[in-house]
Formats: sequence, structure tokens, C-alpha cells
Amino acid sequence: MSGENVRGRRLGAAAVTATAVAAAGVAVGGWTLVADATTRAAANRWTLVTGAVLAYEVSFLAYHLDADRPAAALAPPNLVTLTRGLLYAATAGFLVVPPSPAVRWAPAVCYGVGVSLDVVDGRLARWTGQTTPLGEKLDHAFDTLGFLVAPLVGVAWGRLPVAYLTLSAARYVYRAGCWWHRRRGRPVGDLPESRVRRPLAALQMGFVTVALTPILPAALVHPASLLIVSPSLATFVRDYLSVTGRLDGRSVE
Repeated sequence: MSGENVRGRRLGAAAVTATAVAAAGVAVGGWTLVADATTRAAANRWTLVTGAVLAYEVSFLAYHLDADRPAAALAPPNLVTLTRGLLYAATAGFLVVPPSPAVRWAPAVCYGVGVSLDVVDGRLARWTGQTTPLGEKLDHAFDTLGFLVAPLVGVAWGRLPVAYLTLSAARYVYRAGCWWHRRRGRPVGDLPESRVRRPLAALQMGFVTVALTPILPAALVHPASLLIVSPSLATFVRDYLSVTGRLDGRSVE
């Protein structure tokens, strides 16, 4: 093994270790804040859920380190993405914390800052020329994670209707459908070009952030969510039909 590969692997291990230390800091610091704001029992539940998500994120990073470029985890854009993951893990913990005045803004702040960093990491990667396969995997995985945990917290806190979780499930149903299609020996094509996919994802992120805040009444948020989620669900259906050959794959205008 060359000296460069050894150095790269050491940097990769250092990146995983640093992420694990940061995750532990989030868990400990979060427990302290939640315990001070609510109760120790609530803080214990928050830490249990957040810790499980943090363990997944650290494991995901370790598993997907590029064997040829493990040091890519230390690239500034990827560090921003990892920070997003920590914030989404903190958001997840509020799934088992009852809403109260002391913490009512916490999920919206954690998720909202994570969403803001979603804009930063991509632009930073393009600006610095540090777009990496690891960064793309982290970005996609944490986007999916955020779309899962934030709506779950919204439903648990009464801020979103259960029907909105169809969007959280859509990504997993899409992947399962593609897997089943391949298992039956049928080809699965590439996603068609789309001008609406990213804007719709940004719309959903922004809407969930607003829905988690205590500003708008739930009586207004619930019906609005059903209208806003519809085009994104339609896009998932359209993408699945395209990659499985049921549509011609032309671009969405």
C-alpha cells in the first residue's frame, strides 16, 4: 500500500472519528438543553432517538468512504453536509418529546438551519470544485432522512396531518419499486431530466420548516399541506413510470 493511500485512510478514519465525537457532543449537549427545558425523562427519550439517528449517520459515513479518496470526508462541502445530518438527528429526537412552550421552536430551528445548509453545501462544492461521490451520497441520504424525521415530528406534534407522511414514504416506495422491477429481470432506466424536481423538493423543505413553527395555526397548515404535497407525489409517480419504461422519459417542462 502506497504512502498516499495510507495517509488517505488515516484521514478517512480521522473524519469518521471526528464525526462520532461531534455526534456525541450533540447527544450530550442536547440532553442538557432538553432536560433544562423539560424533564430528564423527556431528555432521555430525546437522546435515545437522536442517538440512534446519529449512529446511523456515522455508520453511513464510514461505510461509504471512497476507498481511493477517503480524505474526501474532510472536504468543506462534506463537513457542511455532515452538520446538516447532526441537525436532522437533533430534530428527530423531538418525536418523543411532548410539545411545550420551552421547546416549541426547537424542531423548526434545527430542521430549518439544516435546510439552509442544504443550499450552502452544494454551492460550496461547485465553487471550490470539490464535488465528490461521497458528498453526493451524503447529500441524498440526509435529504431523505430530513424528509422522514421532520414530517414525523410535525405529525406527532399535531402540526401536519398523517396524510403528509405519504411524501416521506414515497422515496422508499420508489426505491422498493425499482428494486422489485430489477428483481423481475426488467431494466430500470435513468431518471429523466426535470426542471421541477429540485424546486419542488425545496418547496417541501421550506413548507415543513414553516409548519413546524408555532406561528401558523394547525387548522390552516393541515389543508395547505395536502395541496402542497400533491405535485411532489405526482413527480414520484411520473419518475417511477419513466424509469420502468412506462413513459417515454421526455423532460418535464
